[in-house]
Amino acid sequence: MGTPGERKALLFLATVMALGGGVRAARAFGDDPDVSPGARAAIDRQIAAVDSVRSQKKKKGRKPRKPDVIVPAIIDLDVATAEQIETLRYIGPALAKRIVADRDSLGPFGSLDGFQRVKGVGPKLAAKLDSTVTFSLVPRPSDTETSGSSDRPAGRRKPRRGDSTK
Repeated sequence: MGTPGERKALLFLATVMALGGGVRAARAFGDDPDVSPGARAAIDRQIAAVDSVRSQKKKKGRKPRKPDVIVPAIIDLDVATAEQIETLRYIGPALAKRIVADRDSLGPFGSLDGFQRVKGVGPKLAAKLDSTVTFSLVPRPSDTETSGSSDRPAGRRKPRRGDSTK
């Protein structure tokens, strides 16, 4: 099994490892000496307050409010679903559905300016969402960008007074 010196060295290493594990366990399950008793009591009060609010909301059956601190995720508004858009701060379910409906009917937004065509989205909301949204698709050209009705094929133009439909 080894010489007596090797056995003593292995016993010493095993003892040091066991003591180190015991110290770690005591720190994990015991009180942290770095935290003062007043700070520990304040933390315990905050945890109790949060737990009581959560249990009250569960009892009432309400949907929990979005947390005030959100890790920002960048969402592509040209392809995101209503559920994904709803995860953004300042956007509720109704506005998320309007955004998707506008995008489906008029095409992708392409930029924050295009995004502002949605009812309920103005310059202030667009500025707040600027760091959390992106746009990956090219917007459709609007009617104001075309040169006029004469570019349309004759079959799609409205007849003018005096024009014959022959």
